Amino acid sequence: MKPADISLLHALGAPTISPDGKHAIVAVTRPDLETDEYRGGLWLVPTDGSTEPRRLTRGPRDEEPTYSPDGAWLAFVRSGDGAKPQLYVMPTDGGEPRKVTDQPLGVSEPVWSPDSRRLAFVARVPEEGRYGEAKPEKERPRRITGLKYRRDNVGFILDRRTHVFVVDPFAEEPSATQVTEGDFDHNGVTWSPDGTLLAFVAARHDERDSTLTDDVWVSAPDGSGLRRVTATDLSVAAPRFTPDGDALCFLGADAGPDGRQMVCKNSGLWLVPLAGGDARRLTDEERFHLPAAYAATADGVLVTSENRGAKDLLLVPYAGTEPTVLISGPREVNAVAHAAGVTVATVADARTPGELVALRGGEESTLTSFGPGIDVLPIEEVTGTAPDGYSVHGWIVRPAGEGPHPILLMIHGGPFTQYGWRVFDEAQVYASAGYAVVMGNPRGSSGYGQAHGRHIIGDVGRLSAIDLLTLLDAALATGGLDASRAGVLGGSHGGFMTTWMAAHHGDRFKAAISERAVNAIDSFHGSSDIGWSFARDLYGEDPAGWVEQSPLTHADKIDKPFLIIHSEHDWRCPVEQAQRLFVKLRLRGVETELLLFPGEGHELSRSGLPSHRVARFEAILDWWGRHL
Repeated sequence: MKPADISLLHALGAPTISPDGKHAIVAVTRPDLETDEYRGGLWLVPTDGSTEPRRLTRGPRDEEPTYSPDGAWLAFVRSGDGAKPQLYVMPTDGGEPRKVTDQPLGVSEPVWSPDSRRLAFVARVPEEGRYGEAKPEKERPRRITGLKYRRDNVGFILDRRTHVFVVDPFAEEPSATQVTEGDFDHNGVTWSPDGTLLAFVAARHDERDSTLTDDVWVSAPDGSGLRRVTATDLSVAAPRFTPDGDALCFLGADAGPDGRQMVCKNSGLWLVPLAGGDARRLTDEERFHLPAAYAATADGVLVTSENRGAKDLLLVPYAGTEPTVLISGPREVNAVAHAAGVTVATVADARTPGELVALRGGEESTLTSFGPGIDVLPIEEVTGTAPDGYSVHGWIVRPAGEGPHPILLMIHGGPFTQYGWRVFDEAQVYASAGYAVVMGNPRGSSGYGQAHGRHIIGDVGRLSAIDLLTLLDAALATGGLDASRAGVLGGSHGGFMTTWMAAHHGDRFKAAISERAVNAIDSFHGSSDIGWSFARDLYGEDPAGWVEQSPLTHADKIDKPFLIIHSEHDWRCPVEQAQRLFVKLRLRGVETELLLFPGEGHELSRSGLPSHRVARFEAILDWWGRHL
């Protein structure tokens, strides 16, 4: 795989399934290097596999499809060519899409009412005089009084709050009605089974600007009868009514006694009675970490759960008893939908970025083949044993040929996330260029139990390095790799660890590449959009200890060539983190370069402009070519 081959890698959105279970619709998106945008359309897929999938729309970029409950209509969000994402509706038996919103900053999260007559959605509402035709630098100043006033990859949020809307898409001139009000963000909207209530997530309490807690709320579709359902002690997301309408499920985690402790905690499935009462966790806090994809069914809740680099599909009973595993193995279930006894899920593995899979009566079938078009190198499991006897799990992606190959130790961000069983463009590009890529999930990662994730808190660099070196040594022991030509790289927390490894274990590596990193915890604490809570939560309560834990403190030990990659608009790890390290290394005479991307945020490598993603790959390969 070459850098420009990212245009061949597709991404599947969350599927929707017709009420009779006979058809699914899924968005398929790819980077387009000619337009320098992401393009894609919706595909109609028979769930019995009787006919080939058929392209239903052609964008420019169509996403978030949802069937109406009567099966007659499809709603989706369309964007591209400079247009903001707007809501469209089309008949499922044929016909052209009709645009039904014109929100100035776009829309997301469309969901049909049970009677198929209305759509709820969320949209940002700009303050008067902002985000219009006037140049941003000519807008009036912002008065900031809270800690949560901006977000990476979004920008300022205090002057464009997200609100819930309802629209009749069949009106002659559809006009959306704003349901929620106030200086609060609202998201995760859903309808009750009888159509009398909307549920959504918002932080409307007095301490909302200094805590990470929020609540599930319900109101009538006109906004009346607003009522809080949860107890403002959790960080919550994605409410769903149970089929009988008596309770709400949601994803959440305990935010701790001060409402700010969320680092390295498993997100679980919760149930709260609509009539009032305590929320009850349905999944074991230590064992299960659930990403955002799930669906409530008559038999229980379908959830995806991280598991040693995989994502399993589980059915969780409403009683909170042991879940049933529906899809497992070396693959990742990323989204799911269910109707009429049929479940469809998007599933990725080491051979494809994702295909649509159906479950009928316990039988699994793959319905699509969007993946062919690029050869991928296989991934090989590897396990090492740390000095304390702990098992460290990861993978090697090897180049073709016998070797010995130069080796790259690649470290993921988070730290509470996981590398896994999927086609990963970075590993494929580097391995195709001749480098053996070693990647894994040391303690601090998710998917191996909550204790695994929380092990590193307060001593992040030292403890993470033990497991990372264990993994590197385990990979070298498999043979065919050249320990004398090793590089280390990573982004965000992975960049933090890259700088740490270069300083403390530089004898193991010939060169390093650090991207979008935390290098100085003290300034990250104040300059990052999440630093005000994240720094104390991960690195400890005592700021005096941050100095010893900061990679920048130890940068005078780095003597190997060092490439720093950062984005100008990164608000998660602001650019000063890169600049401070660059200046310190250059003044010491270390061979150092800073590659700075304009107009990009923290997500450059995953969702930045396609041209920038290619340029980044080319710069990284050039660096390794010069130094390994």
